[in-house]
Amino acid sequence: MLTNSTILITGGTGSFGNTFVPMTLKKYNPKKVIIFSRDEMKQWEMAKKFQGDKRVRFFIGDVRDKDRLYRALDGVDYVVHAAATKIVPTAEYNPFECVKTNITGAMNLIDACIDKGIKRVVALSTDKASSPINLYGATKLTSDKLFVAGNAYSGEHGTRFSVVRYGNVMGSRGSVIPFFLSIRDKGSLPITDPRMTRFMISLEQGVELVWHAFDDMVGGEIYVKKIPSMKVTDLARVIAPECKQEVVGIRPGEKLHEQMIGAEDAYYTYEYDEHYKILPAINDWYNCKERIKNGKKVTEGFTYASDNNSEWMTDSDLSTWIVANQEKIGTI
Repeated sequence: MLTNSTILITGGTGSFGNTFVPMTLKKYNPKKVIIFSRDEMKQWEMAKKFQGDKRVRFFIGDVRDKDRLYRALDGVDYVVHAAATKIVPTAEYNPFECVKTNITGAMNLIDACIDKGIKRVVALSTDKASSPINLYGATKLTSDKLFVAGNAYSGEHGTRFSVVRYGNVMGSRGSVIPFFLSIRDKGSLPITDPRMTRFMISLEQGVELVWHAFDDMVGGEIYVKKIPSMKVTDLARVIAPECKQEVVGIRPGEKLHEQMIGAEDAYYTYEYDEHYKILPAINDWYNCKERIKNGKKVTEGFTYASDNNSEWMTDSDLSTWIVANQEKIGTI
């Protein structure tokens, strides 16, 4: 599907974009991949990685600016929406800015994609959008709802919108693995709560989920990858077994466990071999056989959270991953 196509990725200089672009170039050989973002320095740094590759283009712009989106979307076939204000404390202290990017930006992109005849759009979501307790999660839940409803707005234009949702990305900038690695020489690691668990997904798995969504989507689906969990205390022990673990308390807006599917979504959720799919509650789309395909409906009250997960990452699995990825941990 993506072969010989033109793809635009908003917020494309982030961790996801830095993995999505080279993987997609290698697997699908698209005609063009456009990086749309507002940070010129990050674009300059990223451009050096693709110097001489005429398939990769860079476009300065902000999803808050609808006119700029219209210009950037000329001739584009597919869009990945990765742009967002994502840091929980930043969103709490700058709520107006968070809403402008995560909600108004989503509305702008939906309108522009419909008007420009984009074929398919996949928006990235987060575990924090499921039963949100912070502003970032609340804005991403709103964004998810907007992209789902966008399928009704598109009408005869035919643009399809879907969402992928995943949790803690292993080794990405600002995440716990590079943080623990950077301070282990101090002899102590801060643990917010010894009961805390997190989902563990690699950026490569996130990219593959987006590919699957593009291929599978009818419109309005929220895709949730099946991934292992790990206790934060075990993660700290594997990274720095010599360090003392110091309990410092949960930060504002932080959950003990990540949740990607809440009990309220169970009625609309189907299970597949490698993922779950939350179907749209609107317009009876959750009864659509084309969307359900070979899925099996989950049980009433089902939740998918990092503490009730059936799959857990072992110490050996984490150690192997760290060794294999040590050069890029914390750099993307």
